[in-house]
Amino acid sequence: MKKSRLILMLLALFVSMTSFAQGILGTVIDENGEPVIGATVVEKDNPQNATITDFDGNFNLKVDAGKMIAISYVGYITQEVAAQNGMKVNLKPDDKVLDEVVVIGYGVQKKSVVTAAIAKVSSDDLEGTAPVRMDNALKGLAAGVNVTSSSGQPGAASRIRVRGIGSVNNSDPLYIVDGMPIEGGLDYINPSDIESIEVLKDAASGAIYGARAANGVILVTTKKGKMGKVSVNYNFSQGWQTAWKHRDVLDATGYMVMMNEGLVNAGQAPRYTDPYNVTTNTDWQDLIFNDNAPVQNHELTLSGASEKVNYYFSLGYYDQEGIVGGNYGHSNYNRLTLRGNFNFNVFDVTKERNWLNKLDVQVNLSYARVKNTGLDVNSQWGSEIGSALSIPPVIAPYVTGQDAQDQIDYYSSTYPEEYVPMYGDNGELLNIPGAGFNEMANPLASFQLPATNYWSHKFVSNFSATLGIWDGLKYRVSYSTDMSFWGNQSYATPYWISPTKHRNYSSASMESDRGTVWQLENVLSYDKTFGAHTVNVVLGQSAFENSGWTLGASRNNLKDYNKPWVDAATGLAADGDRDGWGGPGVKHTMSSLFARLSYNFDERYMFQATVRRDGSSRFGTNNKYGVFPSVSLGWNVMNEKFMKQTNDWLNNLKVRFSWGKNGNDNIGDFRYTVLTQGGNNYGFGMAGGEKEITSSKASGLPNPDLKWEESEQYDFGVDFGFLNNKVTFTFDWFKKKTNGMLKDMNIPSYVGESKPIGNVGDMENSGIEFELGYKFNISDAKFQIKANASYLKNELIKLGNAAGFDTYDNVSNLGNISRAEAGEPFPYFWGYKTAGIFQNWEEVNSYTKDGSLIQPDARPGYVRFVDVNDDGMIDDSDRTKIGKGTPDWTFGATFNAAWKGFDFMMFWQGTYGNDIFDATRRLDLNAINLPSWFLGRWTGEGTSDKYPIYIQGDATNWQASDLYVHDGSYLRLKNIELGYTIPEYITKKAFISRLRLYVAAENLLTFTKYWGFDPEISSSATSCGVDFGVYPQPRTLRVGFNLSF
Repeated sequence: MKKSRLILMLLALFVSMTSFAQGILGTVIDENGEPVIGATVVEKDNPQNATITDFDGNFNLKVDAGKMIAISYVGYITQEVAAQNGMKVNLKPDDKVLDEVVVIGYGVQKKSVVTAAIAKVSSDDLEGTAPVRMDNALKGLAAGVNVTSSSGQPGAASRIRVRGIGSVNNSDPLYIVDGMPIEGGLDYINPSDIESIEVLKDAASGAIYGARAANGVILVTTKKGKMGKVSVNYNFSQGWQTAWKHRDVLDATGYMVMMNEGLVNAGQAPRYTDPYNVTTNTDWQDLIFNDNAPVQNHELTLSGASEKVNYYFSLGYYDQEGIVGGNYGHSNYNRLTLRGNFNFNVFDVTKERNWLNKLDVQVNLSYARVKNTGLDVNSQWGSEIGSALSIPPVIAPYVTGQDAQDQIDYYSSTYPEEYVPMYGDNGELLNIPGAGFNEMANPLASFQLPATNYWSHKFVSNFSATLGIWDGLKYRVSYSTDMSFWGNQSYATPYWISPTKHRNYSSASMESDRGTVWQLENVLSYDKTFGAHTVNVVLGQSAFENSGWTLGASRNNLKDYNKPWVDAATGLAADGDRDGWGGPGVKHTMSSLFARLSYNFDERYMFQATVRRDGSSRFGTNNKYGVFPSVSLGWNVMNEKFMKQTNDWLNNLKVRFSWGKNGNDNIGDFRYTVLTQGGNNYGFGMAGGEKEITSSKASGLPNPDLKWEESEQYDFGVDFGFLNNKVTFTFDWFKKKTNGMLKDMNIPSYVGESKPIGNVGDMENSGIEFELGYKFNISDAKFQIKANASYLKNELIKLGNAAGFDTYDNVSNLGNISRAEAGEPFPYFWGYKTAGIFQNWEEVNSYTKDGSLIQPDARPGYVRFVDVNDDGMIDDSDRTKIGKGTPDWTFGATFNAAWKGFDFMMFWQGTYGNDIFDATRRLDLNAINLPSWFLGRWTGEGTSDKYPIYIQGDATNWQASDLYVHDGSYLRLKNIELGYTIPEYITKKAFISRLRLYVAAENLLTFTKYWGFDPEISSSATSCGVDFGVYPQPRTLRVGFNLSF
């Protein structure tokens, strides 16, 4: 032990070899009586006054006798004692790494006896990451959990995948918050209220949730009060957001040069006589980005606990203005949250008897109100961002003088019944780009339109009572509800943005939705230790229901634009100017029984078995119920006698193995049956005099044998702890196969109806996961490093439909560019492979098969497409895998440091092995601006072997191919923070127990080869990495303080 400390603390020893000054002399030793070298000794109320122990464990601290001092060392429990000359302090090992508990389904377990794959993210891990939403909080912090932001729009959700894409249908994990399943509106949780997040990654940990656990389970536990006096905390931060980069597109001169060249190459006359005589050079990205957009956060908590009552109150207010359109009211997010967590001890007579001896009642109440507006965040059909990339720099945002009058005269005469002039905030007429840009319009004009206002209210409550029945036997009953109310309100005035985006009437629309989820559970648990044997048994019942309602209306012709309401409009249904809709949603119910047995012998050998039986309303009569079992084993090798001699360097070695099955009922309702459809009218009688009979028929064929998508998973893991657990390391290997994915069944077409849905598809995910932790001291500075990395291989084993494949992600003029096919990742980018550019006619004429030209229409400067199937021609059968949006590796690393009141945190995260399909350029719009890399096009032999000759209207060279695919790997400095805690001896004079000031930054640095706005793109529920012009994540600078009383 002493030898290892000498190696670890070499730098600290050099720092501490100073002469003794007058003060308190003392010695620090460990549990074996050996001196602790490099232990930190600090005056409690004055962190500036500190020293460290020397070779012999001695220290000298200038402090008055009787003052409280704190002695700490990595891997040992910090002790606070009164300073005395000649004192000897005995540090004891900190076993909290092994005694730490993790939350599992319906209980907790000591980390030392956990046999399943569970990733834990604590409140300390979340403290410096400043997530807006709970689903964003896991990014880069848990191995095996891939979190992809959908966009940088305020309040935007993230796509979470636990150990890969589990299904071609829905791969979202199950979220459980304080025991309550949450099916939407995850932004109702203030991340600062979270005590811990546990991710149940393997089947053994998730099996107790059965039918909903196939894609992983995320357990969120919110904070409670702590024993002692009342604690009041107020946290504040103010931030300023900017776009961290602009796309590199052509300026006015470059644009005019390329347009002229493209027209000439297409056999047309050039458009611009002098490209170097620039009169207008508009940077549209500068115009749409809202630099220094404010973001503000307020949090107030009140907490405490006694032997009878534990309470935690919180109030949160968050307000964020978007970096695109936020200054126009088009991309903003405002959230108010309230939470109250209470635990009441009704009675506790455990010292008097072992039956009916304790009753605890727990109440968790939360409310969230969200108001937001939003833009299309990744659209190819005329979004504000897409338009800013497409509108040429030679077009000005406004027109004035005679140009303004000419525009008004032209559109008023051409569209006399429809044209409405539109003006900017500066009073100038907004320019109309023209008909050749279709949906792409002046984004500043789009910002002038009224935004749709979205709102939501969410009430979540959980009531439970736990009764100690007899000597380790407990009964718990809980009733939880989730009541959500959400909707939107909008109105439109007459406008004319472009010939394809205009209207000459006003309207108002409103919709209100509500959803109610309730869950009732009864759980019986028995936890007892008999000598070296510990047994835990859980038996439970659960009932769940989810129902909803929607109601909406729209009406044209507002009387007063200052009263933009449906009932303030005059439109009539008879004229098609009034509409309404509404009705109940489909009720989803579940009924479940579950059981778990956990056993360990001397915390050396562990065994756990779980089984759950679920019944769901989403399945047919033949398969309404499913059974989901799991088994896991563990061996704490370090608790064997033959490992004692390694205790000075190896402190923890545990081996784990698990197997289990989970289900997925998140497939929608009534998939097993068919509904009727109208429009099947039939005419009776002779031709010309027949009578039409209105009728309906079944929309397809039913499948009463439809059942769960089932996930079977194996996991093998090893946990290590070195040097008194200063260094920890975890390794996991897993293999997860999803059986019975739902797709159209492969039945003969002569059946004549729509094909039924069946359990016909299979998918497999396998991979490895690593987690590393390291704590160390240098002098009186403390450091901690946490890192994780995950490798994932995804493969679609069988799709099962008639075609054997499916396609996704339709791109204008390219068709579907993503594909699902057996033997490949799901999904992958599908297109042509290229092999450079034809440099001359000799190369064109030599690209043959059996004497025939493979590309007979090619000429020098054209793309050479690969004849994948070697049939001597280029056609759809040559399209193949050209990339994939899902990364091979995801990783994250956090570095923390603390010294004399200063604290520092740096968090990096990233991906490797993923691609991006850049679909921002519309081929059907010839006059739009171009990326600057088009300047590297082929202009003659030897000039380029990647980008072809530029020809206006060229769809031949720009078919879906690997020219669109870019490396999407990235490394991002997600968060960095520097704080300083003012010494307590100063703050206590103002009755403040703690005051911390800090500066922080988010998305400060991003290293990537991708040239777009953001390499992090979640393009749809099934796809990832298709970029139509994604709303980028902002770079944010924040200042703030943490105040405690």
